[in-house]
Amino acid sequence: MKIMALDVGDKTIGVALSDDLLITAQGLTTIERVGIRKDTTAVLNLVKEYGCTTIVVGLPLNLDGTDSQQTGKVRECTTLLGNKLRSSGLQEVEIVFQDERFSTLIAEKVLIEADVSRKKRKNVIDKQAATVILQSYLDQRKY
Repeated sequence: MKIMALDVGDKTIGVALSDDLLITAQGLTTIERVGIRKDTTAVLNLVKEYGCTTIVVGLPLNLDGTDSQQTGKVRECTTLLGNKLRSSGLQEVEIVFQDERFSTLIAEKVLIEADVSRKKRKNVIDKQAATVILQSYLDQRKY
């Protein structure tokens, strides 16, 4: 049993995966966005490959907790992903939203502290943000 997290952006989707014990999150990959149908198919393939039971999708809210401009795009992508899961016989895979406010900021701070160059940070920031989202979700489950 694994849990996957997604940081859905306009250009990329960061993907993170839990360990089997659901304790830690690790960055898995970054999917380059080419179109919502192909993007969700790529996610679906990863769900199948890793046997995920839950997908945690980072929800980009404003600081006051209201929906942001990006929130609608994330919800649209999530709806299509849910439809693909059902049509693929994976209706038991649960999709949940996780507040992702500050996840990119935290991810960048982690990468800076690890002395990752600015150029390399650009390539891994979305994967790291997905890791932050997933770790936050896993930590909340413990209580």
